Amino acid sequence: MEFSEHIKTANVEDVVLRQPLQPPARGTLCVTGHHLLFSDREECASRQVLLLIRNIDAIEKSVENLSVYSAQFSKAGCGERLSGSSGTITIKCKDLRVLQLDIPGMERCLNIAHSIETLSCLDRVSEMYPFFYRPPDLSLQDQWGISSPEQHYKQTKELHNSWRLSSVNRDYSVCPSYPQTVIVPKNIDDDVLKKSAKFRQGGRFPVLCYYHRKNGAVIMRSSQPLTGANRKRCWEDEQLLHAVIEGSDKGYIIDTRSSQQAQQNRMAGGGFESKSSYSRWKRLHRQMERGKALQESLIKLVEALGDASHNMDRWLSKLDNSKWLSHVQMALLTAGLLAECVERDGHSVLVHGSEGTDCSLLISTLAQLIMDPCCRSLEGFLALLEREWVQAGHPFQQRCGHSAYSHTRPQQESPVFLLLLDCVWQLWNQFPLALGFSEALLLRLATEAYASDYGTFLCNNHQERWALAVTENTHCLFQALLRPREREYYSNSLHEHTELAIWPSVHPQSLQLWKGFFLRWTQQGRQLQEAQEEIRTMVMTLGKLALS
Repeated sequence: MEFSEHIKTANVEDVVLRQPLQPPARGTLCVTGHHLLFSDREECASRQVLLLIRNIDAIEKSVENLSVYSAQFSKAGCGERLSGSSGTITIKCKDLRVLQLDIPGMERCLNIAHSIETLSCLDRVSEMYPFFYRPPDLSLQDQWGISSPEQHYKQTKELHNSWRLSSVNRDYSVCPSYPQTVIVPKNIDDDVLKKSAKFRQGGRFPVLCYYHRKNGAVIMRSSQPLTGANRKRCWEDEQLLHAVIEGSDKGYIIDTRSSQQAQQNRMAGGGFESKSSYSRWKRLHRQMERGKALQESLIKLVEALGDASHNMDRWLSKLDNSKWLSHVQMALLTAGLLAECVERDGHSVLVHGSEGTDCSLLISTLAQLIMDPCCRSLEGFLALLEREWVQAGHPFQQRCGHSAYSHTRPQQESPVFLLLLDCVWQLWNQFPLALGFSEALLLRLATEAYASDYGTFLCNNHQERWALAVTENTHCLFQALLRPREREYYSNSLHEHTELAIWPSVHPQSLQLWKGFFLRWTQQGRQLQEAQEEIRTMVMTLGKLALS
């Protein structure tokens, strides 16, 4: 179906736009297959707003009287007095921005609203804007991505003695959510991997994601074992995990479910590693919320931030009831536990929950940031995200379908990646010199995950991207962020390299609301942004003077 079939009214004059931190403006609204474009009238200061329709989370329609607002615009010198009824569309975006459009003529308003609702819900990946985005300074022939299992293996030379690259998943038949190549113990053949995959949910058998260069301990990822109520065993899975800790006295399994949740999963066909079958592995349960509970937490937080009562006690109560900072605390606490096992105790760790595509990736990523200075540079952090989220099969399409405003509540939606970025911001806030990237990068990634010009966060796994030729027909966000101008903007000008681990404080008083994201469209957020820009400019100026 052509996009034009969804657009009954493409252009409307005399539209009034109201947006955060800006005075009202009157101009022309244009609807395209992927964008809303608003242009000021020529007599006002030239200003354009280009909004990706996929960034729209929900809209609300109502009837207003334009004469109510005419005096305000006459004083501003931006147009004549209008009268009569009009429709008002309130647009609530996935990046938490709220816009209002006053559109003359109810029929035109309803047509625009219908077009927005329809176009924002199109879910065919090949119709999304990344397949049409063609910036002049990028080429589809450019390298797609900045890291791969092969590159990671080649760069980590310490792996070569005991670990190997396996192409057991080259046709995605073993595990749809894994890449074609994975790193596994050298003495484990592909037949063992295939049988272990059949014993793990979704085929996600244990694979290596991090090697500690100083002590040789590793972090492995997987999904839950399918032991079921009958406590089934898989000799090949046991052999695989035994090979991981060969020569060591024990390893740890960090299960991101409570023991009760794990028991419930076992009755439904899932389960956990038993002590008798995995005698050298000690299992630790750390309950982390996911799915609907995490989505509801974000919704409650955004509702609290929108409370117009200005009552501080009520606001703090709502913030606490959202439990968002509790989720941040638990994620950092669990990641700290994982990092302690590897960094301080020198023990290898297997991380999983149920599917192994959400909380497992969250704490693995945070633990690597805590331990490894290579992951804290701009390029290292982007490579880490590519390995641990894009290649490791986080289902972005399902998890980031909607944000906090949508009236639909699909079970698969969950802001796990946003939670990761919030946790990284907490590290950035506590260790402002240790991370080589700026808060602006985290804000950019939070926006791009939900609505992007690039193909990096499209689809749910590697197999889907391969089937839809995403890498051949879209541009890579991470490559774009490493272009000279973007690299300069998203780098932390105060960065000082340290080989030491950065251990975050998880005390409640140490964790703060991420104002840069959640209050981005308020006056307070604008002031924070301006202050950071001023500091960045001063540091860069001093740096250039020192070099001259």
